[in-house]
Amino acid sequence: MKAYVSQLRTELQLTLRNGEQLLLTLGIPVLLLAFFSLVDVLPTETDDPVDFLAPGILALAVMSTAMVSLGIGTGFERSYHVLKRLGTTPLGRPRLIAAKITSVVAVELIQFAVLIPVAYALGWSPASPNWLAAVGAVVTGTLAFAGIGLTLAGRLRGEINLAAQNGLYLVLLLLGGMIIPFGKLPGGLRSAAHVLPSGALADVLRDALAGAGTDPTQSWLILAAWAVVAPALAARLFRWDA
Repeated sequence: MKAYVSQLRTELQLTLRNGEQLLLTLGIPVLLLAFFSLVDVLPTETDDPVDFLAPGILALAVMSTAMVSLGIGTGFERSYHVLKRLGTTPLGRPRLIAAKITSVVAVELIQFAVLIPVAYALGWSPASPNWLAAVGAVVTGTLAFAGIGLTLAGRLRGEINLAAQNGLYLVLLLLGGMIIPFGKLPGGLRSAAHVLPSGALADVLRDALAGAGTDPTQSWLILAAWAVVAPALAARLFRWDA
């Protein structure tokens, strides 16, 4: 347990010291939420843009932390042979992985502690939010995105992994129903967007917090499938050393 706690402390310190990751995981979601809530330029199809944006930005926060931040950090550790050395210490690989996952959850808690009050301050007023369902969606989404991030991190070189994680982040942001409604996408892209993990997570959060999901049952099934397949793929393909 002592080795796990020590590694968890190290993971959190590394995250807090990394300016790029902090900008991605906290700064960008807050900026997007505030800007597009105050500047009515998105076709959100709601009277108040923040009602549409708040659940989507919470989904974005999960994606940025569980996929991009975790994936980029792990990818560089792998390229620098840090993971190989840590895996042979008394810490062991199981506790190393547990520490990384716990650090992701800790960062997500910080994100939500900031984003939710900001959303309320901007006028978000969900009638009867189902926070239990929202927590379930966040946990499931975290598994899905962590699996995707670790799959890329475990196969690609550090610099290529960095580009791939950021590129995928941008694609999932634009097509995932987080800031642009599915109905505003062209037909072909709309069909693809519904099967993306970002689209599924945004839809189930929007249903849980605002009762405004497009097809929550299908989205739950898709998100659950990603949460099973992506971590399994990461476990199968991950290489601990470059």
